[in-house]
Amino acid sequence: MNVQEQIKKYITSQPEPKRSDIQELHRITLQVSPECKLWFFDGKNSKNQTVSNPTIGYGVHTIKYAGGKSREFFQIGVSANKTGISVYTLVLKDKKHLAKTYGKQLGKASVTGYCIRFRALKGINIDTLEAAIRCGLAAQNEKAS
Repeated sequence: MNVQEQIKKYITSQPEPKRSDIQELHRITLQVSPECKLWFFDGKNSKNQTVSNPTIGYGVHTIKYAGGKSREFFQIGVSANKTGISVYTLVLKDKKHLAKTYGKQLGKASVTGYCIRFRALKGINIDTLEAAIRCGLAAQNEKAS
């Protein structure tokens, strides 16, 4: 199964209204960056153990580890969780940027250093969320882990 098929299967497996919200986030993110690399992380490690919720990824950046190794990973992630949806921005250096820049305008969301978490899109200012996604995709390779 290719990445597009994995993403479609993941989205359709979600209950409504989460399914429609994730589909809309997928559309918005592809509208922001139509040529970005798509990823699907099933949430399992190399030992097939679940380590996180499955995530749709967008864009690409290089993670550099202290030991000198590096690997490619996505810049933006969208994932369903028990209570709603999480949007991850993984390449911002300033861990206060999301909350400081977008937090008050987002609506009913909690914002951490790299994650915007909310129950449903209906309580979110979509333009502000789109701006946060644009910011995360524009920050390519800004982060050196």
